[in-house]
Amino acid sequence: MSWTDKISETRTQLRGLNKAIPDTARAFGALGKSVKEGGVLDLKTKEFVALGMAVVSRCEPCISLHCDALVKAGATKEEVSDVLAMSIQMGGGPSMMYAAKAMECFEELSAG
Repeated sequence: MSWTDKISETRTQLRGLNKAIPDTARAFGALGKSVKEGGVLDLKTKEFVALGMAVVSRCEPCISLHCDALVKAGATKEEVSDVLAMSIQMGGGPSMMYAAKAMECFEELSAG
């Protein structure tokens, strides 16, 4: 399954969950909006942090969504590589495996 397909599947699953728990979904969405729009860091930097956390926590759906956001934010492969290197340093061997997934995802989504 391609990363594009995985993102589509994740978004479909989230829409179903949002319908089941609309109040929680709205509150979580408001939190995300507040975090992304507030503070001193730009959106791309915040997405780098989120990608690193997704790798270390081994959340494949999170990896795909944050790689997608980084492609849209204009991130380069070199920038993502630096984030993945730091993730590996912080998370060890398991993070190395998920960093490889994240690089594959970023490369596929960057290719169009």
